[in-house]
Amino acid sequence: MQKKVLITGASGFVGYHLIEQALACGYKVYAAVRRSSSVDHLKGFEVSYTHLNYADVDALRKDIVENGYDYIVHASGTTKAKSLKDYNLVNAEYSRNLALATVGTQVKKFVFVSSLAAIGPLEDVNGHITANQQPNPVTSYGISKLEAEKYLKAIEGLPLLTIRPTAVYGPREKDIFILFNSINKGLEPYIGQFDQRLSFVSVKDLAAVILKALDSTLTHQSYNISDGLVYDRFALADYTKAILSKKTFKFHIPLVIVRLLASLLDTLYAKSTATPALNKEKLAELTAVNWNCDIEKARMELGYTPEYNLEQGLSQTMQWYKANKWL
Repeated sequence: MQKKVLITGASGFVGYHLIEQALACGYKVYAAVRRSSSVDHLKGFEVSYTHLNYADVDALRKDIVENGYDYIVHASGTTKAKSLKDYNLVNAEYSRNLALATVGTQVKKFVFVSSLAAIGPLEDVNGHITANQQPNPVTSYGISKLEAEKYLKAIEGLPLLTIRPTAVYGPREKDIFILFNSINKGLEPYIGQFDQRLSFVSVKDLAAVILKALDSTLTHQSYNISDGLVYDRFALADYTKAILSKKTFKFHIPLVIVRLLASLLDTLYAKSTATPALNKEKLAELTAVNWNCDIEKARMELGYTPEYNLEQGLSQTMQWYKANKWL
């Protein structure tokens, strides 16, 4: 009998790739999406849709039991909100409700897709972020993901594994794409002039390790996920320029100017439901000096073997962007 997996956040960037790989692995996929979400890009997949009320534990449990999920991958969340309260509602409280609804059901594994932002960056360029690093998130998003992790760890009987990806790129991604689009137009901007150590992971490798986690006999473990390598701040642009055969005008914007711009955008968007691509919180992540993370625990316990380094992953990603006329 086909094993059933519920994937939340299924209409999103990571959700798309989770569905694609889960189907390839033979799972029957249930995609949790908002009623307002566009699912046109999922039409080629044979999935069943469900609409979850994350504010109602009883309704969530009813859905879990009636559909008979064997596994849950909770990838739903928000990366853009107006306040810590808003972040916590979606990323922490809703995650707790879904987890509480899972306890005592037939679900064998609950994989929570957190973020390296829950741990936060290191304050100097030396060393790497370990799976058991003392958390120090620098954004409300990171704080809300850490809060979710704390909530879930405290729930007895939850077959939990937590996955913390670093910066994720790949086909359909829209945030890092802003830089790719800029490079394609010949512009290569940087914030300030300082050393950085960065990490990345292909969405395909991320989806693969999440599916590996479903089969793990371990519970209540957390794993940092990257491609296992560390890059300087120019690597992403350098590989992109080489793949696209582009020359750029490279320039550094003084940090003080970017801070003023971020503050101005926060003020302009204060009464808007939208959130600017650059704000004071995002700036804290963009200017952190060390996001290098250790993936040895995931290698040893989950059998995680990244297939793509940054150059290989970007080559595939750029092919998709060009074929689909994003670039």
